[in-house]
Amino acid sequence: MKSDLHRYLRTAREAMLWKLEGLSPYDVRRPLTPTGTNLLGLVKHLAGVEVGYFGETFDRPFPEPLPWAGFDDEPNVDMWATAEESREDIASLYRRACAHADGTIEALDLDAPGTVPWWPEDRSAVTLHFVLVHVIAETNRHAGHADIVRELIDGTAGLRADSDNLPSVHWETYHAKLERVAREARD
Repeated sequence: MKSDLHRYLRTAREAMLWKLEGLSPYDVRRPLTPTGTNLLGLVKHLAGVEVGYFGETFDRPFPEPLPWAGFDDEPNVDMWATAEESREDIASLYRRACAHADGTIEALDLDAPGTVPWWPEDRSAVTLHFVLVHVIAETNRHAGHADIVRELIDGTAGLRADSDNLPSVHWETYHAKLERVAREARD
Protein backbone atom coordinates (compact mmCIF):
# COMPACT_ATOMS: atom_id res chain seq x y z
CA MET A 1 0.00 0.00 0.00
CA LYS A 2 2.75 2.48 0.90
CA SER A 3 4.50 1.78 -2.40
CA ASP A 4 1.26 2.49 -4.31
CA LEU A 5 0.79 5.82 -2.54
CA HIS A 6 4.42 6.74 -3.07
CA ARG A 7 4.14 5.92 -6.80
CA TYR A 8 1.13 8.22 -7.17
CA LEU A 9 2.99 11.01 -5.41
CA ARG A 10 6.05 10.55 -7.64
CA THR A 11 3.88 10.61 -10.76
CA ALA A 12 2.29 13.91 -9.72
CA ARG A 13 5.71 15.39 -8.91
CA GLU A 14 7.03 14.42 -12.33
CA ALA A 15 4.03 16.06 -13.99
CA MET A 16 4.72 19.29 -12.12
CA LEU A 17 8.32 19.43 -13.29
CA TRP A 18 7.40 18.51 -16.86
CA LYS A 19 5.10 21.53 -17.05
CA LEU A 20 8.16 23.79 -16.69
CA GLU A 21 10.09 22.27 -19.59
CA GLY A 22 10.74 24.27 -22.73
CA LEU A 23 9.30 27.56 -21.51
CA SER A 24 10.98 30.94 -21.23
CA PRO A 25 11.71 32.56 -17.84
CA TYR A 26 8.76 34.85 -18.55
CA ASP A 27 6.32 32.07 -19.35
CA VAL A 28 7.10 30.01 -16.23
CA ARG A 29 6.30 33.12 -14.12
CA ARG A 30 3.29 34.45 -16.06
CA PRO A 31 0.26 34.94 -13.82
CA LEU A 32 -2.55 33.55 -15.93
CA THR A 33 -5.44 33.70 -13.48
CA PRO A 34 -6.87 36.60 -11.48
CA THR A 35 -5.23 35.09 -8.36
CA GLY A 36 -1.80 35.00 -10.03
CA THR A 37 -1.45 31.25 -10.57
CA ASN A 38 1.82 30.55 -12.38
CA LEU A 39 3.89 27.44 -13.05
CA LEU A 40 7.08 28.25 -11.18
CA GLY A 41 5.12 29.45 -8.16
CA LEU A 42 3.22 26.16 -8.02
CA VAL A 43 6.48 24.20 -7.96
CA LYS A 44 7.98 26.55 -5.35
CA HIS A 45 4.89 26.12 -3.19
CA LEU A 46 5.04 22.34 -3.48
CA ALA A 47 8.69 22.34 -2.40
CA GLY A 48 7.52 23.92 0.85
CA VAL A 49 4.67 21.41 1.12
CA GLU A 50 7.10 18.48 0.85
CA VAL A 51 9.50 20.03 3.36
CA GLY A 52 6.77 20.83 5.87
CA TYR A 53 4.65 17.72 5.74
CA PHE A 54 7.41 15.13 5.44
CA GLY A 55 10.05 17.04 7.39
CA GLU A 56 8.76 19.14 10.25
CA THR A 57 5.66 17.00 10.80
CA PHE A 58 7.78 13.92 11.52
CA ASP A 59 10.65 15.73 13.27
CA ARG A 60 12.91 15.12 10.27
CA PRO A 61 14.04 18.67 9.47
CA PHE A 62 15.05 19.61 5.95
CA PRO A 63 18.78 20.45 6.00
CA GLU A 64 18.45 23.88 4.40
CA PRO A 65 16.24 26.86 5.17
CA LEU A 66 13.57 27.83 2.69
CA PRO A 67 14.46 31.39 1.71
CA TRP A 68 10.87 32.59 1.88
CA ALA A 69 9.90 30.86 5.13
CA GLY A 70 9.51 33.35 7.93
CA PHE A 71 6.99 35.26 9.92
CA ASP A 72 7.64 38.59 8.20
CA ASP A 73 7.09 37.34 4.67
CA GLU A 74 4.43 38.84 2.50
CA PRO A 75 1.29 36.78 1.83
CA ASN A 76 1.63 34.12 -0.88
CA VAL A 77 5.40 34.58 -1.09
CA ASP A 78 5.73 30.86 -1.84
CA MET A 79 3.37 31.08 -4.85
CA TRP A 80 5.66 33.05 -7.17
CA ALA A 81 9.33 33.25 -8.04
CA THR A 82 11.38 36.40 -7.96
CA ALA A 83 13.39 37.40 -11.01
CA GLU A 84 16.50 36.18 -9.17
CA GLU A 85 15.06 32.69 -8.50
CA SER A 86 15.72 30.70 -11.64
CA ARG A 87 13.66 27.81 -12.90
CA GLU A 88 16.71 25.62 -12.24
CA ASP A 89 16.97 26.88 -8.64
CA ILE A 90 13.31 26.18 -7.89
CA ALA A 91 13.21 22.83 -9.72
CA SER A 92 16.39 21.74 -7.94
CA LEU A 93 14.96 22.78 -4.57
CA TYR A 94 11.79 20.82 -5.36
CA ARG A 95 13.84 17.74 -6.26
CA ARG A 96 15.83 18.03 -3.01
CA ALA A 97 12.63 18.51 -1.00
CA CYS A 98 11.12 15.44 -2.67
CA ALA A 99 14.25 13.39 -2.01
CA HIS A 100 14.08 14.41 1.64
CA ALA A 101 10.38 13.50 1.72
CA ASP A 102 11.15 10.16 0.06
CA GLY A 103 13.58 9.44 2.88
CA THR A 104 10.82 10.01 5.42
CA ILE A 105 8.36 7.89 3.45
CA GLU A 106 10.84 5.04 3.12
CA ALA A 107 12.00 5.19 6.77
CA LEU A 108 8.61 5.28 8.49
CA ASP A 109 5.67 2.92 8.65
CA LEU A 110 2.30 4.15 7.43
CA ASP A 111 1.04 4.32 11.02
CA ALA A 112 4.03 6.39 12.21
CA PRO A 113 2.73 9.38 14.20
CA GLY A 114 3.46 12.99 13.40
CA THR A 115 2.23 16.44 14.32
CA VAL A 116 1.40 19.19 11.83
CA PRO A 117 2.37 22.27 13.84
CA TRP A 118 0.46 24.77 11.67
CA TRP A 119 -2.85 22.89 11.96
CA PRO A 120 -5.31 23.41 14.85
CA GLU A 121 -4.37 21.32 17.87
CA ASP A 122 -7.49 19.14 17.63
CA ARG A 123 -6.44 18.01 14.11
CA SER A 124 -2.65 18.24 14.28
CA ALA A 125 -1.98 14.59 15.23
CA VAL A 126 -1.52 12.63 11.99
CA THR A 127 0.06 9.48 10.59
CA LEU A 128 2.35 9.05 7.63
CA HIS A 129 -0.58 7.45 5.79
CA PHE A 130 -2.74 10.52 6.36
CA VAL A 131 0.05 12.89 5.27
CA LEU A 132 0.78 10.85 2.15
CA VAL A 133 -2.86 11.02 1.09
CA HIS A 134 -3.00 14.74 1.92
CA VAL A 135 0.15 15.59 -0.08
CA ILE A 136 -0.92 13.41 -3.02
CA ALA A 137 -4.22 15.32 -3.10
CA GLU A 138 -2.51 18.71 -2.83
CA THR A 139 0.12 17.89 -5.46
CA ASN A 140 -2.48 16.59 -7.89
CA ARG A 141 -4.67 19.64 -7.28
CA HIS A 142 -1.75 21.88 -8.22
CA ALA A 143 -0.87 19.61 -11.14
CA GLY A 144 -4.36 20.33 -12.43
CA HIS A 145 -3.70 24.05 -12.09
CA ALA A 146 -0.41 23.55 -13.93
CA ASP A 147 -2.19 21.64 -16.72
CA ILE A 148 -4.47 24.59 -17.38
CA VAL A 149 -1.77 27.25 -17.08
CA ARG A 150 0.57 25.37 -19.43
CA GLU A 151 -2.22 24.85 -21.96
CA LEU A 152 -2.94 28.60 -21.86
CA ILE A 153 0.73 29.38 -22.47
CA ASP A 154 1.50 27.16 -25.45
CA GLY A 155 -1.23 24.55 -25.90
CA THR A 156 0.75 21.73 -24.27
CA ALA A 157 -1.66 19.46 -22.46
CA GLY A 158 -1.67 16.10 -20.79
CA LEU A 159 -0.07 13.99 -18.12
CA ARG A 160 3.47 13.39 -19.40
CA ALA A 161 5.67 14.17 -22.37
CA ASP A 162 5.62 10.52 -23.46
CA SER A 163 1.90 10.00 -22.84
CA ASP A 164 -0.52 12.89 -22.76
CA ASN A 165 -3.38 10.59 -21.67
CA LEU A 166 -5.81 12.58 -23.85
CA PRO A 167 -8.24 11.21 -26.42
CA SER A 168 -7.42 11.60 -30.08
CA VAL A 169 -9.66 14.55 -30.91
CA HIS A 170 -9.45 17.47 -33.33
CA TRP A 171 -9.32 20.05 -30.55
CA GLU A 172 -10.38 23.09 -32.59
CA THR A 173 -13.54 21.30 -33.75
CA TYR A 174 -14.21 20.04 -30.22
CA HIS A 175 -13.70 23.52 -28.75
CA ALA A 176 -16.02 25.07 -31.34
CA LYS A 177 -18.69 22.47 -30.53
CA LEU A 178 -18.50 23.23 -26.80
CA GLU A 179 -18.65 26.97 -27.47
CA ARG A 180 -21.73 26.45 -29.64
CA VAL A 181 -23.43 24.38 -26.91
CA ALA A 182 -22.58 26.99 -24.26
CA ARG A 183 -24.07 29.76 -26.39
CA GLU A 184 -27.22 27.68 -27.02
CA ALA A 185 -27.59 27.08 -23.28
CA ARG A 186 -27.14 30.79 -22.60
CA ASP A 187 -29.83 31.74 -25.11
